[in-house]
Amino acid sequence: MDAQAPWRAGTVGSRMSYKNATLALCAINVLAVALLLRNHFSSWPRLPGSHRFDSAQLRYIWESEELRRSMEPVDLIRRVKEIEQESYGEHGMSTQEDPKQTAAVDLSNRLKDLRQGNDGSSQRALEEWRKRKMERARLRAIDKDGMMPGAKTR
Repeated sequence: MDAQAPWRAGTVGSRMSYKNATLALCAINVLAVALLLRNHFSSWPRLPGSHRFDSAQLRYIWESEELRRSMEPVDLIRRVKEIEQESYGEHGMSTQEDPKQTAAVDLSNRLKDLRQGNDGSSQRALEEWRKRKMERARLRAIDKDGMMPGAKTR
């Protein structure tokens, strides 16, 4: 019973456990991640204030900003805003409410027409249903008396 497994025979083997192996592997992974992050962030350009531009680079940046500003359609944007203000200024908020109001009135009128049409047609349908029911009741009464529904009476 005192015999040890062959893989645990040495002193180094007896110190190595799953817990120690896991800790060693985690430490190696942490070091690898730290090195990768250091390399990744060191490839990024430095902060804007940390490195200086020379006069040629500054002139190039300034010219590109001027070109970008000159290409914006400022007059067109200004005119569109004026047109929007004129269209809303004359009528106020009523321009936005008018389509909604007319749609609501139209919907209300359509519902009223639908109700009126349904009232007349439902009354007719009810009368037809009553007539059919009375006819079926009459035919059943005739059938109970022993006469055939299609036979003529005496």
